[in-house]
Amino acid sequence: MDYKDYYKILEIDKKATPEEIKKAYRLLAKKNHPDKNLGDKNAEERFKLINEANEVLGNPEKRKQYDELGENWQQNQQAYHQQQNPNQQYYQGNSSQGFGGSEQGDFSDFFEQFFAQQRGNPRQEQQRRGSDYETEMEISLEEAFTGTSRIIQLENEKLRVTTKPGVYSDQQLRIKNKGAKGSTENNRGDLFVRIKIKDHPKIIRKNNDLYQTVDINLYDAVLGSDLIIETLSGKLKIKISAGTQNGKTIRLKGKGMPIYEKPTFFGNLYLTIQFQIPENLTEKQMSLFEELKAIS
Repeated sequence: MDYKDYYKILEIDKKATPEEIKKAYRLLAKKNHPDKNLGDKNAEERFKLINEANEVLGNPEKRKQYDELGENWQQNQQAYHQQQNPNQQYYQGNSSQGFGGSEQGDFSDFFEQFFAQQRGNPRQEQQRRGSDYETEMEISLEEAFTGTSRIIQLENEKLRVTTKPGVYSDQQLRIKNKGAKGSTENNRGDLFVRIKIKDHPKIIRKNNDLYQTVDINLYDAVLGSDLIIETLSGKLKIKISAGTQNGKTIRLKGKGMPIYEKPTFFGNLYLTIQFQIPENLTEKQMSLFEELKAIS
């Protein structure tokens, strides 16, 4: 069986902190996820190795044992078992077969035996937790406002992921026990879903406040008017006062984004008034403007 350098697989130093291991794993898992590399068998294999490496290095106990065994684990594993568990039975296989008698045995076979199948120590088996999964979920600003859901294909399982109103971009949703399997079905890792919100063509979000531009004509700005505008919370009637200046901002309190997990609280909506000077005026229109100029 070939030695697998889990540090090299995760592209980290052997002195990496748990936070650095977690960060490296998430970046590589995202890059090599099968959903982003359809048909790429190499990416699929890298994804499996990345998860395997994280399962060992992300667990302090497993990492310690892995570091102690090093490259000579094939020769030292039996002695290590005897030293750590003198009264425990162990499984020994031919080096050409690996553990379990498989001709294609690899390093993960060894850890399966070493960490998950230690006889006489069922408590350790219960403590072997599966690794976490991470994926992304893209939604629109409208869906972030109202809340929405998506169906995610997770191996052989379809999972509905639901967001609450007010969810924000890069927020992580944690779904317990939907990660990789551990030593038991009840000891699975978790699934982390990172939310990505698409840019809106007319509305900008800043925290829980919304910013929107309202286009009006010059005559409404001069004379005043009542306008109906479309917002994320529906159609709203706003009053444009006579003599409104270009670039004026109107604040509508409580018409912004719902505050996450506080459904009765909302941010504010800021409307910026924008108008343009009309072009290609007729002779009559020019005459009226001349008359207005003279009066002013």
